[in-house]
Amino acid sequence: MNVKGNSVNIKDSSGVSGKVSGAYHHGDLRAAAIAAGMKRIAEMAHPDLGLRALARELGVSATALYRHFPNKDALLDALALEALNRLGANQAEAALAAGGGREGFVEVGVIYVQWAVENPALVRLIYNRVGKVDLESDDPSAMGEAFLQLRKGITALMPDDMSGERRTVAALHAWSLVHGLAMLILDGQVEYDPDMVRKVVQSSEFGSEQSD
Repeated sequence: MNVKGNSVNIKDSSGVSGKVSGAYHHGDLRAAAIAAGMKRIAEMAHPDLGLRALARELGVSATALYRHFPNKDALLDALALEALNRLGANQAEAALAAGGGREGFVEVGVIYVQWAVENPALVRLIYNRVGKVDLESDDPSAMGEAFLQLRKGITALMPDDMSGERRTVAALHAWSLVHGLAMLILDGQVEYDPDMVRKVVQSSEFGSEQSD
């Protein structure tokens, strides 16, 4: 994954999927490849996928896929961004259901861990591909919807006059908490207990105002 400055530089994977009479319409192949790639990656112990293997699964030539993904890295970067956006969409839905605010941001953290446990290969793909992240960015196309949810939560909960550095520290603290907990569970050091995860996130003052 290429990086410019401190921002994740990955392109959006949006598109309209569809297959008619064995042939993909213009623009459909990229979306179909993303969907098939996500399914394949989710089933792997070690996330990795080549363009030729994916082309065979889709029933198209490798040349056709190369028009959308110039190389394997481009494909994996697109899949990593799709994973980030799916995680972020789940977080946004949970935060909205909780009514936003601190409770909503707690849900952002809880869903991070839950989604990681349910999608271990996708989480490992994300962090195999993501470079340095600019936690002050408001551009979801640059950092992925999940990181945008983190940034939005911190911005909403901290005073308007709080410095950018303090906001970044708070965002890094929140991210480190849930990512570290998720990795402990995925690596077998901690048993997954949804109630315990919620208690840990809540007791850590995840998303609370940093006033000192």
